[in-house]
Amino acid sequence: MGLAAVIVGGGILLSRFMGLFRDKLISLLFGATRESDLYFAAFVIPDIINYMLAGGYFSITLIPFLTKYFEESEEEGWRFFSTVFLWVSVAICAITAVAFFSASRLADLAAPGLDPHSLSRLAYFLRIILPAQIFFLCGSCLTGILFMRKQFFVPAVVSIVYNLLIIVGGVLLRSKGMAGFCWGVLAGSFIGNFLLPLLAVKFGGGLRLRWSIFHPGLKKYILVALPLMIGQSITVLDQQFMRIFGSFAEVGAISWLSYARRIMMVPVSVVAQAAGMASFPFMADLYVKGDFPRLYRTIRSALQNVMTLLIPVCLWMMLVAQPTIRLIFQEGRFGASDAEMTARLLQVLLVCVPCWGFQQVLGRGFYAKLDTLTPAVLGTIVTVLVIPLFYLLAIHTGAVGVAWASVSALLLYTVAMTAWWGIKWGGEAFAGLPAATGKLLLVTGAALLPAWTALQASPFDPHLSPHLAAFTQIVLSGVSFAIFFAFLSARFVPDLARPFLGRIGPIGRRLLRDRTVEN
Repeated sequence: MGLAAVIVGGGILLSRFMGLFRDKLISLLFGATRESDLYFAAFVIPDIINYMLAGGYFSITLIPFLTKYFEESEEEGWRFFSTVFLWVSVAICAITAVAFFSASRLADLAAPGLDPHSLSRLAYFLRIILPAQIFFLCGSCLTGILFMRKQFFVPAVVSIVYNLLIIVGGVLLRSKGMAGFCWGVLAGSFIGNFLLPLLAVKFGGGLRLRWSIFHPGLKKYILVALPLMIGQSITVLDQQFMRIFGSFAEVGAISWLSYARRIMMVPVSVVAQAAGMASFPFMADLYVKGDFPRLYRTIRSALQNVMTLLIPVCLWMMLVAQPTIRLIFQEGRFGASDAEMTARLLQVLLVCVPCWGFQQVLGRGFYAKLDTLTPAVLGTIVTVLVIPLFYLLAIHTGAVGVAWASVSALLLYTVAMTAWWGIKWGGEAFAGLPAATGKLLLVTGAALLPAWTALQASPFDPHLSPHLAAFTQIVLSGVSFAIFFAFLSARFVPDLARPFLGRIGPIGRRLLRDRTVEN
């Protein structure tokens, strides 16, 4: 499971860097302007359609069923997969066609705060991006096969190819404004998210599709996936809410929030999503075998490791938010004032990074038990409750208010999921986590003090050499934080640090041995 997490996490890390480069290019060419706002807003409707068909969780919910039927016989497994693939393809093609011809009306729903001229261009962007959902969803079916086979490499690189083709489209068609990036989205979804998994399944074990319109497992699968289709959780709508309610704020707000969220999601994706994706096939396998003690230990271990990484990383990222945004985005049409506002939003959004990590792992614990109803119901309730909060804060406090509404929503959802798991299945999966988290916060706080001192030690003036100053601030602060955190964690929380320090080389192992000798 650890090796799988490394493969998935490495792919996601490269993908996130590609995404950062893509957004850097957008900020360079278009800054935080109405044109860039429209590009980010153009994803609202396509993403919601994807969520309505459980696209974000499709391969996750499919894995337990694939595991079950392929264990019975390969013929039965392919018949079940073919039935699901057929109906998914029909559904997404029909919905996409309706949305394509209703783009003008849907644009007004995606960004209700925009003027008519902007809405017309938004509808144009929307028509380009919408067909990509067909490739995303059909590709998710194929990715489910790869995860079932525990083949993680191709799922780890599809997003890299996707982002690369967006960049290529944006550069080659830059004379058409943000439309070039939209065409890149369409090309990237076909090649990266559909064609690559198709070839990987075909040549990595075989693909044997059948003409099958019915399978006994289809009804069971629909019942499991239906809550994810009906219930729209805050975790999947969070980004869309930022775009929708950001349209009520000042020009550039959608872009600032999108850039800040892009940076915030790097640790979430690399650590939390990788751990969740890699651990889920093992959770599903333990559930099928009925080995619940090992299932709960697996969840607890994944939660503990995720929090051990995310808490120090996100707190240090808060410290270096200003130089980070300055280094990555401040150039071309993205000025110093844009960088300052984006950094402020990033600091707010980083508050909820541990919540993202916690629910990514715990949510897959629910799915491994084939309980998709509880996360969907809790997520829908939280979503309904926070909509007024998003609107009020957007109207009265602008982009900063939207960011705080997002943090509040994720915190509420995480608490609700944790409480319900404890009520339904007990607290074995959380044993020792509160005490460990408290110690980790103290160790991280102590390591931040020298990191803050190092941040002030940059010899370069941010006004004269903004990028060089930002780079040295990040490096000095990061090295200082890493050294002190490694030493303090090995001394005061060795059980939490061991899975990581033991793998970083001789120095990490020496720190752990020294602590063992003392004890």
